[in-house]
Amino acid sequence: MPDMAADTFRGEQTVEIEVLRPTRSIVLNAANLAIERATLAKRGMAERALTPILDAEHETLRFDLDAPLAPGRYRLALRFSGQINREGRGLFQVRYKAGASDKKLVATTMEPSDARRMLPTWDEPAFRARFKLTVDVPASFKAYSNTPIEKQQKLAGGLQRISFAPTPKMPSYLVVLVAGEMERVTTRQDGVEIGVVTTEGKRGSTAFALNSTRDLLRYYNNYFGVPYPLAKLDQIAIPGGFNGAMENWGGIVYNESTLLYDPDRSPEQVKKLTFEVNAHEVAHQWFGNLVTMAWWDNLWLNEGFASWMAAKATAHFHPEWRPYLDGIVERESVLNLDARKTTHPIQTRIDNEEQAAGAFDAITYVKGQGFLRMLESWVGEDAFRKGIRAYMAKHQYSNTTTADLWAAIEQTSGKPVSKLAADWTTQPGYPLISVSQRCEDGKRQVTLTQEQFRVDEPAREERLWNVPLQVGTINGRAWYTLLANRSSTITQGTCEGTLVVDPQSVGFFRIQYDRASFDALARDAARLPDTTRLKLLTDTWSLVAAGRMPLDAYTALVAKYGDEPRLAVWDSILVNLGTLDNLARGEPEQALVRRFIIDFVRPKFARLGWEDKPGESLEERQLRAQLASVLALAGDERAINEARARFASYQRDPASVSPEMLDFVFGTVGRYADAATYKALGERVAAAGTDEERHRAGRAMTGALDPQLAEATLRMALSPQVPANLASMIVAGVGRQHRTWPGASPPPTATRCCRAPMRSGATARWRAWSRHRTMRAMRI
Repeated sequence: MPDMAADTFRGEQTVEIEVLRPTRSIVLNAANLAIERATLAKRGMAERALTPILDAEHETLRFDLDAPLAPGRYRLALRFSGQINREGRGLFQVRYKAGASDKKLVATTMEPSDARRMLPTWDEPAFRARFKLTVDVPASFKAYSNTPIEKQQKLAGGLQRISFAPTPKMPSYLVVLVAGEMERVTTRQDGVEIGVVTTEGKRGSTAFALNSTRDLLRYYNNYFGVPYPLAKLDQIAIPGGFNGAMENWGGIVYNESTLLYDPDRSPEQVKKLTFEVNAHEVAHQWFGNLVTMAWWDNLWLNEGFASWMAAKATAHFHPEWRPYLDGIVERESVLNLDARKTTHPIQTRIDNEEQAAGAFDAITYVKGQGFLRMLESWVGEDAFRKGIRAYMAKHQYSNTTTADLWAAIEQTSGKPVSKLAADWTTQPGYPLISVSQRCEDGKRQVTLTQEQFRVDEPAREERLWNVPLQVGTINGRAWYTLLANRSSTITQGTCEGTLVVDPQSVGFFRIQYDRASFDALARDAARLPDTTRLKLLTDTWSLVAAGRMPLDAYTALVAKYGDEPRLAVWDSILVNLGTLDNLARGEPEQALVRRFIIDFVRPKFARLGWEDKPGESLEERQLRAQLASVLALAGDERAINEARARFASYQRDPASVSPEMLDFVFGTVGRYADAATYKALGERVAAAGTDEERHRAGRAMTGALDPQLAEATLRMALSPQVPANLASMIVAGVGRQHRTWPGASPPPTATRCCRAPMRSGATARWRAWSRHRTMRAMRI
């Protein structure tokens, strides 16, 4: 029972355990709990009291027995109490505003090892159990868990008791409890009740999530071949407390900014984000929940697979968003990380829960997703899906390793999946594929050579990968070849047509063409397929950063993209031009960089104009905002003044600014903020009606160039009024703008949650290798 006033809770639990061999102790996990009573009972045996031994360092609870416990079934009964946390670990509280009223709710996030903070349990993924939860909460509250409510009764003192149906066998990290003044909208699909739960007054923003969940459930039931097994699936929106989402079986919990979509005020990008996050979490109901990794060293398979499946579902339901093209842009940041000596393999050794908590990184999610997409393309969609279905059917309600999945796909495809997968999942980094060609007797001879790609220093080990490569021509047929050695030469049709390797950009590697092949692709840039056109840009940029190509090779290539129609391609260009500007800050070359940016962007922006036009596409509206943002970043006074005028208009009437322009407006006024603008942004962080608004204002404040405002932003982030999840985002954002903590050393209140993002943000900007090489190249 949670005590909302004291921020504490009390609990009682009964655990049915089976002893398989004689033992003198019972050990389970518990953290920050006080054990008030413990007994052990068995049919035909008198109940015995147990003495709890808590180990705070190892987060365990042990009971030592006077005599060995014989094999058999026992009942362990516990009474305990604990503290409701103020950050998203275990059972935590969320404070929020409802109009002028201050409200509280409680929620849980248990992954990877925080169930032990709410109840003593065997808190590892391999220990699957059935959970039956009963909770006493205020009578004004609604409560939600993994399963439907089984019984509800009034209690004295303005309380109620809510009992939930038993769960299937599942690991403890999937247990969920949310209780507060909330409301729920529902629909049904394939016999399952689907709900979206929000704090009161937000029903108008639930329709998209509700309809998306219904579509996703039908799609995944069909794809996996194993129906969703629970009676209900709730999507629960929490107004703060943590970032992202957690895939609890039957009761997925989201920060509301990643679930709710207001069709009148939210930009399309929010709609896209909510669908992608929803698709990721619903995919986990099979991959992760129905079938669970045996230990956290296989975490990547849970997360990488859910990301891969989410992209597939997004492409199915919303092809207009071009998720695979966006995925190339997203993949870039991970390719950059994975080309450094500090990288790690997808599948990495995890010795304890603390290491597990640090494993939720971009390598796990995005490289994992990228490898699965490459693997699916190589074995074929049908064979891959048949392997997934066989894996699900065989291992449901149990735990597995990656070897089980590779065996299933190998069986259905007839290809050496296990050998190829070992290269990509157990080795850090990835290869650079060098491509050269010559024509002999009317046949194209293509030589493919691999080496590990690094941007910071040469690789110390000579690593090789089995690399599935598609080789073909623009608008022509492509063939797969498996590059298993350092180098291989293949005969590829006639010499006609422009050579292209990996035309769909499904490979997790870089490509460097010989000069003639690169020039041919650059000449044909406007005719290249979207994926090829984008990959040519991203690989060229990375080769420049690694010192393998001159900077003018990239700028000359970019110049051919002045009338580029695709937003994702522009995203890549603008990010890289912004990086050049950031690296040149304070250097004489910055004026040169900014002149290049403005001269390149202005013609395209002039064709779009400042105002939305009847009949233009969503992509054009989004591109308008992106181009305006980069003009402002480069110091274009017209763009800066336009943003200020629109921000003033927004303060009077939020509907006066189109949703797509909000990030441009807020980001620009935050970057060039004066005291009055800064104060207005801070007020929105403190009192915005939704997390979406609060995060937008917070992001804007992180961009402030004024060191005094940057320091004030950090102080604000560390105040009790700012939730920890928003604080870490703000600190990381400031770190991307400033080399060190502005003004002074970080204060003692900058705890681990905020110091680490500050360091990582600063590192992202101040890379000596890129500054040195870029500045040197610009002087040539």
